[in-house]
Amino acid sequence: MKTRGAVIRQAPGEYELVDLELDDPRQGEVRVKMVACGLCHSDDHVATGDVPVGIYPFAGGHEGAGVVDHVGPNTPGIAVGDKVVFSFLPTCGKCRWCATGHQNLCDLGATLLVGSRWSDPTDFRLHLEDGSPVGQMCGISTFCEYTTVAVDSVVKVPLQTDLETACLLGCAAVTGWGSAVHSGEIQPGDTVIVMGVGGIGANAVQGALHAGATQIIAVDPVTFKRETALSLGATHAAGNMGEAAELARASTNGQGADVAIVTVGVIHGQHIAEAFSSVRKQGTVVVTGMGNIAEVGIPISSGELTLYQKTLKGSLFGSSNPTADIPRLLDLYESGHLKLRELITTRYDLKDISLGYRDMHAGKNIRGIVVF
Repeated sequence: MKTRGAVIRQAPGEYELVDLELDDPRQGEVRVKMVACGLCHSDDHVATGDVPVGIYPFAGGHEGAGVVDHVGPNTPGIAVGDKVVFSFLPTCGKCRWCATGHQNLCDLGATLLVGSRWSDPTDFRLHLEDGSPVGQMCGISTFCEYTTVAVDSVVKVPLQTDLETACLLGCAAVTGWGSAVHSGEIQPGDTVIVMGVGGIGANAVQGALHAGATQIIAVDPVTFKRETALSLGATHAAGNMGEAAELARASTNGQGADVAIVTVGVIHGQHIAEAFSSVRKQGTVVVTGMGNIAEVGIPISSGELTLYQKTLKGSLFGSSNPTADIPRLLDLYESGHLKLRELITTRYDLKDISLGYRDMHAGKNIRGIVVF
């Protein structure tokens, strides 16, 4: 069928709306009519070239929700009319990582930036009208009105689910919340610094609150974002890491934060070093943000790492298990314990997606979404 989607033709580049040919679903696949998708910084990293992809044109979008409108043959367990939230990391349920409770590291993720079907790097579900292949971001491309995806990439949710809000569970909410709860392993009474409070950091603040942290210091140069963080459970807000580190030491007898979570939009080694300096002995730094993935070097002291027994760790999708954590956070939202609707700053039409990213760069949004 024909659909419309936002693609980049080169990097650096800007998303543009084009007409596309979309494959019907095969066995193990479904076609989804999109309801809403989030404008995550990761898709902007693809547009800037910080994260290179396997093919151009490349259709963006990896956070979203929609309704199944076609199911491939011999594909049990899912039906037309089911509501789904996308998991930008697929889960096969069989590999070493899925089998040991680390679905976010599923082996199917190896071809996420190739944009093809998992089994064949030359087989694409999207094409331009002239037949040229188009890559799918994370195998899903939620910046399309309709998208055909593997069932490994969707999580069914109840039919009463508000998908316009639940779309945030496809990345922002689970990544941020999990960075605090799973990766940070925050304990009751901890002092926590969240560095950068956009779509991911705002949810890291909420995760820290749910885990029992008593001091949550949100760091961001944008006043609006600091104020939002305070409304989500942060106890303090600071404009830079120097202020945040002093606040942490003031409440811990000079020791420093127990956990620092780095959710800056474009990360550099210096950001990680600042977080590393802010935590106490045996403190943990969780790195969730991304920048140019070819950039190498973190200016930290190896002596401080060894002698203070600090931990520096990465966090992909908040170290979460999508099939368990997406429903879990949906329950938290519906029971009033997790704020999601409040994180949606601006709603855009698909044709205005480039405006949405300009607003993100200008610091105007916690999370902008496209409503189809």
